[in-house]
Amino acid sequence: MRLDKELVLYVFFGTLTFFVNVIVYFLFENIFGVNYIISNIIAWFFSVLFAYITNRIWVFESRSPSILKEMSLFFGGRIFSGAVDTALMYLFIDVLTIGDLISKIVVQVIVVILNYVFSKLIVFK
Repeated sequence: MRLDKELVLYVFFGTLTFFVNVIVYFLFENIFGVNYIISNIIAWFFSVLFAYITNRIWVFESRSPSILKEMSLFFGGRIFSGAVDTALMYLFIDVLTIGDLISKIVVQVIVVILNYVFSKLIVFK
């Protein structure tokens, strides 16, 4: 069975993006004492910026001359998944009282799947 190069690269860089997100979240929430929602938003921003660069260059090998349009679509999709991310964090932590680090990991798996579908079908089609 041949693995699709694009999917393998997406999983690889998605894993790195996941670590960027979790590490930035952990630093802001646990080290700097920033509220978990604000920490989540900061982590989202850094991970989206990292993801755009790696997705454009290595995953989807975009050659689009319209970088602004592409970046706008990418960030727009990530704003949606960022809202899902934040809402699920609130649900898991405040409503279901699940620990924040476990919640963060589970939510990021869901977000990575949403982001791949959006990137594949809309941004880098």
